[in-house]
Amino acid sequence: MELTWHGHSTWYVEVGGTSLLIDPFFDNPHTAMDPAEVEEPDYVLLTHGHADHIAHAGEFTGATVVASVEVAAYVESETGVSDTMGMNIGGTVECGDAYVTMHRADHTSGIDMGYEHELGMPAGYLVSDERPGPGGTGTAFYHAGDTGLMSEMRDVIAPYLQPDGVALPVGDQFTMGPWQAAIAAEWLDADHVFPMHYDTMPPLELDPQEFVDAVGERAPGSEVHVLDDDGSFTLD
Repeated sequence: MELTWHGHSTWYVEVGGTSLLIDPFFDNPHTAMDPAEVEEPDYVLLTHGHADHIAHAGEFTGATVVASVEVAAYVESETGVSDTMGMNIGGTVECGDAYVTMHRADHTSGIDMGYEHELGMPAGYLVSDERPGPGGTGTAFYHAGDTGLMSEMRDVIAPYLQPDGVALPVGDQFTMGPWQAAIAAEWLDADHVFPMHYDTMPPLELDPQEFVDAVGERAPGSEVHVLDDDGSFTLD
């Protein structure tokens, strides 16, 4: 499984012959790319309806947008995307060679277009190369979305969805900060941890070394990878 971070919460994930783009938002300082330069993904996954997560969803008109029913309907009505797949918390859908499982995130979801759209429950995604289940041996990547620390990471996601790599928001103010994200890393017990959702705008200014140090204290069994801008990692 190949993971590429394009800054903020934007990840390009390749599973076998299938490509998935999560939360496309290229107006951030950690990418040198614009949407037109990104290889067209097969699927676009949206965690929730805030503009810094769905801003460029409409640029990928050849992809299938996967999101909560509410976000999928909004994107279909407001952009040029015509192929959407709505799902909800706890569900798993097959996306080519990948399986996508939606889990809740502790956050909000909505967008103001002169009138307020309520866009359902915020989410995170587990992307895996086999359907999650008892005794699973596949490779799985957990994108936590915008979230605070929540006990489901320890009680549900770690033991039952078994992620090998996790991307956690660390920028504070709107999500977890480094200390709480390090607790999340401890609870999730994944081999590989990636910080995201930081250094995008003034409230999120952060030296990611704070997160590296905090994980070293709380979850020394997890290796933190601070990816360079548009950097990639192979998750085995």
